[in-house]
Amino acid sequence: MSARTLDGAALATQIKRELHDRVAAFTSAHSRPPGLGIVLVGEDPSSEIYVRNKLKSAGETGLRADVRRLPATAALDEVLAVVAALNASPDHDGILVQSPLPAALGRDAEQVVFDTVDPLKDVDGFHPDNVGRLVQKRPRLVACTPLGVIALLERSGVTIDGANAVVVGRSEIVGKPVSLLLMHRNATVTICHSRTRDLPAVCARADILVAAIGRAAFITAEFVKPGAVVVDVGINRVTDAALVARLYPEGSPRRAEFERRGALVVGDVHPEVWNVAGAMSPVPGGIGPLTIALLLSNTLKAAEARCSRSR
Repeated sequence: MSARTLDGAALATQIKRELHDRVAAFTSAHSRPPGLGIVLVGEDPSSEIYVRNKLKSAGETGLRADVRRLPATAALDEVLAVVAALNASPDHDGILVQSPLPAALGRDAEQVVFDTVDPLKDVDGFHPDNVGRLVQKRPRLVACTPLGVIALLERSGVTIDGANAVVVGRSEIVGKPVSLLLMHRNATVTICHSRTRDLPAVCARADILVAAIGRAAFITAEFVKPGAVVVDVGINRVTDAALVARLYPEGSPRRAEFERRGALVVGDVHPEVWNVAGAMSPVPGGIGPLTIALLLSNTLKAAEARCSRSR
């Protein structure tokens, strides 16, 4: 058996097409496009790529997006000042602070910065006000990656209602919010983590398995019930040639890609799971593109809500 592909890249393209018309209508009605302000601190190469992709996608949908850059040597107060300026900006409806922040800002810097973002402009869904509303099933702005998981399942025709769902990972950014979103759609949800006993057996009971732990190819075939739906949220950069050789046979396009680039992005799910699962999201091309598309959707949602409040 070979799993059906849950094509996040194709769905993201579809969502961006839908957003394009809605953004055009908003721009016509309000004489300005929805605006997204991105805060980028430091010169992390991966962050540069992520921000560039967000700017490109925003342009494709007609949103305004711009970047406020700060050097890696910036003090926390400087970052907070930029966030405060965006909070007050009439041209920005959404604010995204690109993670990770430089370690020199301090261990708690990210939480301090996220807490400073106006919750009505918090398109990342990280502010405690927005997290609390999600817990109470009164969501306003929800974290984009968990939204991407739900969009991929629902638009691919996967039944969530009544399903046994297992989420591997309990992070504030993915594991916890995606568990809540699944529960709010009437799934029976189990959250697993590093202390879970007999993890493969727990996972193997799942109709829907969400892997979000950040460990390359950790979820192997023994974790998966035959025919289950597997959503791989992991994004892991692998530079170990021996690991790539174990994951992909000689002649595989993925091994050839590694040989060209010297690195490969892989998920949390082992490639052998494709032979067990009924449906599965690839990495890359699964949840990643949807995260960006739903960031833009959140920005439009924040803009529409903001204009409604100002009437």
